[in-house]
Amino acid sequence: MTKNLYDPSFEHDACGVGMVADLTGRASNDTVRDALTILENLEHRGATGSDVDSGDGAGILTQLPDLFIRQVFDAVPPPGHYGIAHWMVPPASDLTHLRREIDLDLARVGLTSRAWRDVPVDSSLLGPTSRAGEPLFFQQLIVRADEASDFDLERALFSARKVIEHRLDIYAASCSSQVLIYKGMLTAPQLRLYFQDLTDERLTSAIAVVHSRFSTNVLPRWDLAQPFRYIAHNGEINTVRGNRNWMTARESTLESDVFPLRCVNSPRLSLPT
Repeated sequence: MTKNLYDPSFEHDACGVGMVADLTGRASNDTVRDALTILENLEHRGATGSDVDSGDGAGILTQLPDLFIRQVFDAVPPPGHYGIAHWMVPPASDLTHLRREIDLDLARVGLTSRAWRDVPVDSSLLGPTSRAGEPLFFQQLIVRADEASDFDLERALFSARKVIEHRLDIYAASCSSQVLIYKGMLTAPQLRLYFQDLTDERLTSAIAVVHSRFSTNVLPRWDLAQPFRYIAHNGEINTVRGNRNWMTARESTLESDVFPLRCVNSPRLSLPT
């Protein structure tokens, strides 16, 4: 019997990931462009079905691009004194009601909304499967309600996001004073073209992380695309869901001295996890 070098046990389906960093710390659009080029070269690591224009998920994480934010929003505070929430919203949502509810939850952690913008996208690129679940994209400029307050802005944004996502049918690709994420149920080459912000020279960063998803046992969704906000996993979505459910069941027993206590005191809100 002839034995060759091929062993099917070495075969694995896995996502593709890439990273770019400017070692001088200089923010530029070159970093963003290079990261998107890496992503496009990872197209073979992403999955599609017979509908080849509906990807399994692709995205990019960058530093918060302060120059770009100042061009698309008015009255932006100094860096570190504001955050940007990048929301995915179901198309049938009552936007007036949704924004009012978000403002209520922001107020509970000492934050306030200063402005909103529609994120420009090119939906014509999408296949039927991804188009069927396509959300609306909005960015929200969030600041401290009291400019003199000195609480940790990033922790307040984290708490607000968790509370909002618990209560409302809405998902934040990112909600941070440090990073901004563009992602969706896209193929790797579609990302650069779908989000028109990514081709804007003013969108700069010194670091970028890109991801092309290959799901194993869970169908793709817009919110399941990576990069995630803080950590990533390369395991089964079902296992992660189980771990999240265990934590959800224990939310009422969790306490923290570093997150805004107003979240805990609200009668209709649970402690963020």
